[in-house]
Amino acid sequence: MKKRAILSVNIAVLLFGLVGLFAKWIRLPAICITFGRVFFSSIALGLYLLIRRKSIRVAGKDAGLLLFAGMILAFHWWAFLESIQLSTVAVGTITFSASPLFVTFLEPLVFHQKPEKRSIITAVIIIFGVLVTIPEFSLENHMFLGILTGLASALSYAVLTIINKSIAGRISSTVTAFYEQATAAVVLLPFILHIRPQPSVTDLGMLLFLGVINTALAHTLFISSLGTLPARLAGVCSSLETVYGIVFAFLLLGEIPTLREVIGAVIIVGAVITAQMQAE
Repeated sequence: MKKRAILSVNIAVLLFGLVGLFAKWIRLPAICITFGRVFFSSIALGLYLLIRRKSIRVAGKDAGLLLFAGMILAFHWWAFLESIQLSTVAVGTITFSASPLFVTFLEPLVFHQKPEKRSIITAVIIIFGVLVTIPEFSLENHMFLGILTGLASALSYAVLTIINKSIAGRISSTVTAFYEQATAAVVLLPFILHIRPQPSVTDLGMLLFLGVINTALAHTLFISSLGTLPARLAGVCSSLETVYGIVFAFLLLGEIPTLREVIGAVIIVGAVITAQMQAE
């Protein structure tokens, strides 16, 4: 069961690793890409639940958690895409990988658990890998602003992971993903009505693919793994998104990572591999 969960989370993270490229491919503001992503994702999930005749009823307390998670999700994905548009795919994914650090210290507080020493060590190693990538501590530097936004994305993702972990045993992963995606779409709708973007046919096609494959499918797989894996381990596995993002950006966008980014990625990958081996 644990091996299957680890496989699911890694497939999800591989698909997530492609997401950063859409921030460069689609010529729209990050908030518009985020809306398109959750809009098509919520429709795909809704149709799946309808065809399979799955119940979407949830208890009042869980409904409140799902609505809150949807708002967090909207902010998380906007911050992630905004980080990439301000900097590079590599920087956006590397800073996002700091989320295990936040999960490591937030999860014990929520679930009243004692922090594991090795989880703390892994998180510290990962954050060190992130710090290595920072070229200059200046708010006038777009790269640094991208890093700050990426860290905000990481923090919000940690909160989202913990919420999903708390309800994983009571609500199916598909229903959870549907409510969160739909809530995120509703939250972002006023911004879209204000901006009034004019996406091209190509943009719409990429948003459809992003919403159905890289969001609906990937998010469902990731949430389903939380029913078996500790949130800390799932968060650490998510750090592999950094590697996938850098590799895909190099192969498909021609973005050559700097030496700092390569060193940071190597540090993070080492921590992830070690954590996964210990989970066996």
